[in-house]
Amino acid sequence: MQRLVRSLRALSGWRALAAAFGLGALAALAMPPVYAVPVLLLSLPGLLLLLEGTGSWKRAALVGWAFGWGFHVAGLYWITYSILTEAERLWWFVPLAVPLLALWMGIYTVIPAVLARMARPGWPRVAVLAGGWVLSEFVRGWAFTGFPWNLLGTAWAFAALPAQGAAWIGTHGLSLVTVLLACTPLLGRRAMAGGLATLLLFAGFGAWRLSGEKAPDLPVTLVLVQGNVAQEAKWRAETRVPIFRRYLELGQQGAAEAARVAPGTRPVIVWPETASPFLLEDDPEARRVAAESLPPGGLLLAGTVRGEWGPDGRPTKLFNSLVALGPEGRITATYDKSHLVPFGEYMPLAGLIPIRVIRGGVDFGAGPGPVAMPLPGLPAVGPLICYEVIFSGHVVGADRPGWLLNITNDAWFGISAGPHQHLATARLRAVEEGLPLARAAQTGISASFDSRGQLITLLGLGETGYILSPLPAAGPPPPFARLGLAVPAALTILALLLGWLGTRRAAAPVTEAPAPAIR
Repeated sequence: MQRLVRSLRALSGWRALAAAFGLGALAALAMPPVYAVPVLLLSLPGLLLLLEGTGSWKRAALVGWAFGWGFHVAGLYWITYSILTEAERLWWFVPLAVPLLALWMGIYTVIPAVLARMARPGWPRVAVLAGGWVLSEFVRGWAFTGFPWNLLGTAWAFAALPAQGAAWIGTHGLSLVTVLLACTPLLGRRAMAGGLATLLLFAGFGAWRLSGEKAPDLPVTLVLVQGNVAQEAKWRAETRVPIFRRYLELGQQGAAEAARVAPGTRPVIVWPETASPFLLEDDPEARRVAAESLPPGGLLLAGTVRGEWGPDGRPTKLFNSLVALGPEGRITATYDKSHLVPFGEYMPLAGLIPIRVIRGGVDFGAGPGPVAMPLPGLPAVGPLICYEVIFSGHVVGADRPGWLLNITNDAWFGISAGPHQHLATARLRAVEEGLPLARAAQTGISASFDSRGQLITLLGLGETGYILSPLPAAGPPPPFARLGLAVPAALTILALLLGWLGTRRAAAPVTEAPAPAIR
């Protein structure tokens, strides 16, 4: 260990940048689906040791950038799959997409690196690194419409028990705690003992919260349909009818099973994002066929595209939508996705950047944001289409719904880590908001969680079928649901303030301060 510490401190130039890149890639192993959380005990302290060897804030910025680049290259490699669905058109972009995106995402890690380099070695530097890391996550979730994927706190989502801390401090708060705990090996045995005590405290809190009285199930059975349709086949003219039939038949089979195993409950069939190959709002025949497939009293919640049309009959705007369709064939409620995917659903800097993953010349329009969508005879639902579920603190609007529904087309991700990462962040939203969450994914992973993030049922990646799930009642709103991002924001400010005060009180300059011993 001592030899490794000395080696990292002595690195400079391109060797330091290469080591930072490798440590960042190593840190990505803590993310789903690997959840190798102990690697953070090496990667984050390694980052601090590399920062000690930098002679200026500019070098520290480069080291932080390299670390972030490695973290996102390893964590976001699956984005290549979305380019491969259009390989004949975008083949030249396949080897560039992930490295370029990760290079951009790595800029955010410059924030904690520079701030930590300015702090005194020891606990002040650790506190500033933790606060700066979460500050960068906040910026990453906001800048350029935001992309807060793989927040460090997601490493706690491998089970319901470790994820319970999100009910109080949110995923950003878990990120802060994660950095603090991971860096304790640099601070000696007392700090490590304190870190262990903190882990036990979190485990005890999680066990206490999970041992509470379970919310009752409502008289509803969700039929979460997973059609497992490949993205490249999704919009072909010759496959539309077979795809539509597949969803109709799976929904009918699920409703029939629900009538057998849960008699007296109302069946609610859920299709994933853009599952319908026909625009249900504009296609009376498709609505009629879909309605006829429903059992008495049933309801269909379907992902579909809807359009606004010009006088010439061409679409002027498209919407990525969720519609509620009853047995009479009437759409009773509609939600339009508000957080759109750059380059996939709309073109930023239209005309200047010649990259568009999805074909077509019409951008998608944005809806109004998080809503409590009313449903006939059911609690209002909070719809979250695709990656809208990754925005911690922004999934519930002014009116609190009775449950959350995430519909998504994870066929873009292929058979990769992407769907597992998406599922983990959905689980954390259930814990943060104290609301049950159901998830229907095109190719998987479809699942449902109760209001404490406990898994109810799951259909694996790449499987075709459906799963039945009860709909638990909502739990009481936990502190994070009431206070939102103010909680992790306050913790971030506190960490930065303590690190700054610790640095100010130091007698020696930062560059001359002795490094703490490794015990």
